[in-house]
Amino acid sequence: MVRRVREALAESPVTALLGPRQCGKTWLARQFVPRPENYFDLHDFVDRARLEESYFKVLDGLEGTVVIDEAQARPDLFQKLRVLADRPTSPARFLITGSASPGIIKGVSESLAGRIRLLPLGGFTAEEVGWENWQKLWLRGGFPRAYLSEIEENSLKWRQDYISTFINRDLRRLADTKMSEDSLGKLLRLLAHCHGQNWNHSEAASTLGVSYKTVQRHIEIMLGAFVVRELPPFFANVGKRLRKAPKVYLRDTGLLHSLLMLRDSAQLPSHPRYGASWEGFCIEQIVRTTNTQDDECFTWSVRGGEEIDLVLQKPGGLFGFEFKTADAPQKTRSLMTSLSSLNLTRVFIIYPGERDYSLDDRVEAVAFRNLEKILKLIS
Repeated sequence: MVRRVREALAESPVTALLGPRQCGKTWLARQFVPRPENYFDLHDFVDRARLEESYFKVLDGLEGTVVIDEAQARPDLFQKLRVLADRPTSPARFLITGSASPGIIKGVSESLAGRIRLLPLGGFTAEEVGWENWQKLWLRGGFPRAYLSEIEENSLKWRQDYISTFINRDLRRLADTKMSEDSLGKLLRLLAHCHGQNWNHSEAASTLGVSYKTVQRHIEIMLGAFVVRELPPFFANVGKRLRKAPKVYLRDTGLLHSLLMLRDSAQLPSHPRYGASWEGFCIEQIVRTTNTQDDECFTWSVRGGEEIDLVLQKPGGLFGFEFKTADAPQKTRSLMTSLSSLNLTRVFIIYPGERDYSLDDRVEAVAFRNLEKILKLIS
């Protein structure tokens, strides 16, 4: 991620690190501060006063990388950054961070269009912690405090507290909701039990006893906060009845396991959402490691039964991924039909095993620990 931030700063006058709270944005941004006066934390009274008392003019004379942490606290800042970004010979590059919300997304898209590079951040990836540590990452998720905790029970407690804080502070504030704490908790648990399945707002609303628009609003907030990932269906003219509902996933499997009340890895294989958890974990690692944009990620299934879990639309072709927890997964009729129907360049079956093996000219089973070499080919 450090490399991607460095590349973004070289290419764009403004770079934004966006992601959920506690995912490591501040730590990462601090790596690029050349001197103390170039750092502003807008949740800090002194730093905020430095900007406000000068009407942001303090930024005019700074050189090098300037970091502004939690930029969503001052939406009027974006207009100032636009002026600074448009200087003919700008002596500074600006790195801003923000806990994703409709406010900051709207601010940067309206005020800084064409001047900003958006980099989503979501905690550790297998590439960062080491592919050999994938089992711990799968169970605990990528939030630094959850992953790095020395005691399993403390990791679980941190994740439970994070969920409670997200419900009572972030979700309630961002959605301006009238839903009770209990109802918001039920919505998150419903998402956990629907993880990896097609999502229907109306069915969820009926289950929760609220309106369709209420569910829609809260899901949109969670998508914008990088808590939930939505995979839309891939549309191909193959004359089949496509399932049009998107699939939903909780991006962090540590939070997913907490909502499912899974305390340790021993409980995971016997849980009904075991396969779905593996699917969501692999999807998140693939998408983030390959730096794939949301509009390049899809799922595909038809009412006749053919399906492929993940479809990536990349410059090198259309790539399909299936995720299996079996010890030695094999190709299926559904997979081969999907391969033909979509004319996929390659299909990879990702499983938690030890070795890779070929199943067809265009189908390969890949052990998760060896996934990095495959992803380098399609990035």
